[in-house]
Amino acid sequence: MTPISLFYGIIIYMYTDKSRDLKVPHIHAVFKEEEVIMALTGETLDGHMSFKKQVLVQAWLAIHFDDLMANWHLMMNGNEVFRIDPLR
Repeated sequence: MTPISLFYGIIIYMYTDKSRDLKVPHIHAVFKEEEVIMALTGETLDGHMSFKKQVLVQAWLAIHFDDLMANWHLMMNGNEVFRIDPLR
């Protein structure tokens, strides 16, 4: 599983997790031992991350929504996803 972005110590992944069966487009954000699964709309689906880090992820999601949706469609069709610029 290759990260699609990395910023402020937060690693962003996009992959299908068959054990959770999440059909909504989403990302997995990891910071140290914390992990949160967020819909591309910014809604928290599962997990926990500090408020400050979660706000950073939500800002990144809003900025890169179109790229993330393109990646989601690529992934759902069995194709490789592309890297997305970090939050600066």
